[in-house]
Amino acid sequence: MALLFQKFQEAVKTLARSPTFARDPRKLQYEADMNCLFLYTSYNRLGKDAEEAHIDEIIDMASKASVSDQEKQVQENVHSQIKNFCMSMDGILLPDIEKRNEPIESPEQSTAASRRSGLSLAVGSTSPTNNPNVPETRPLKRAEVSLRLKDLIGYTVDVKPSQIPHKEAGQGLFVNGEADVGAVIAIYPGVIYSPAYYRYIPGYPRVDAQNPYLITRYDGTVINAQPWGLGGETREVWDGSTSPQIKPIVQGNEKGSDRMWRVLSKPLEGKRSEYGGDVIERRNPLALAHYANHPAKCMAPNVMICPYDFPLTEKDMRTYIPNVIFGKLEETNMKRLGSFWFKYGSSRNAGSDVPILKTLVLVASRALCDEEVLLNYRLSNLKRRPEWYTPVDEEEDKRRWS
Repeated sequence: MALLFQKFQEAVKTLARSPTFARDPRKLQYEADMNCLFLYTSYNRLGKDAEEAHIDEIIDMASKASVSDQEKQVQENVHSQIKNFCMSMDGILLPDIEKRNEPIESPEQSTAASRRSGLSLAVGSTSPTNNPNVPETRPLKRAEVSLRLKDLIGYTVDVKPSQIPHKEAGQGLFVNGEADVGAVIAIYPGVIYSPAYYRYIPGYPRVDAQNPYLITRYDGTVINAQPWGLGGETREVWDGSTSPQIKPIVQGNEKGSDRMWRVLSKPLEGKRSEYGGDVIERRNPLALAHYANHPAKCMAPNVMICPYDFPLTEKDMRTYIPNVIFGKLEETNMKRLGSFWFKYGSSRNAGSDVPILKTLVLVASRALCDEEVLLNYRLSNLKRRPEWYTPVDEEEDKRRWS
């Protein structure tokens, strides 16, 4: 198996260096990334019993398949993993089918639950509630859910002090257990903003000044993970309206232009969601992708960002997708001209009638075992970058933001 994987890794390097689908630098980088994701996730789907003929077939497909076909296969591969993850979470948190009508807690716990306030029940306590939107779940703490998930799929992720050697590294994301190449390591949680709603992002237009937990997909969709924080201890109706406290800007460090922008360009106020939020499992052990750090000099990333369009028709899985949409669910056509996005009509997900959540996941680019998760941030070289940032590949950064 080791020799097969070595052959596979060489193919990844070769194909990534010679994309043949696009001339536009930004699109070229996207297609190179999709090529790698196609190889990684397809390899993972083959499993440990993969044969050399299967590896050769995947490599051949990656060199010949259109970008559209590769996108579809990556979505299918990732969705298959997410579906297995959701089934595992159901096994951990949902009462046994034959015991659904029986109380989970002891008599003492049931008595205590009956004395809880109506507010605690409304937000999704793990005890039985009168809220029909929040199903009954086992009264497990998030840490216990995480360990049980590791027992089922072989790994989970933890947040603890980073091993990156600079003072701003702070907390980092760590794999606890073993994950194979192509595995979905973590999900990027939070509030999803389409380009039509950029002006509602807190802090607009300098949205990243006080918020390091923003990420942008190639299609312009922004995800703000700050409201999610470390998750929670309940399954609840969540609309992304709660945010952990953030360190305010010190006035003495502000430049005049920064103060002017902050005064004149306040973000717009509006409803976070037209439908009042969704029932979300806040104990989700994998909803911590926003804690992954950029590798230090002489270190290599071990995960890749992967766009994942979750179909909202998968209602049994919805509670484990840690994202909500800001504004209306209907998608608006936006055209990018330089650094600006313009609205020019409405559409439905490129011809599909299936409503989706435009999310992101982290996919392992090699086998991982009890180590820190490292993600290439690919910060734009058009702006001043932090002192701690060392480009993994300067050419990739340029293409990504061209």
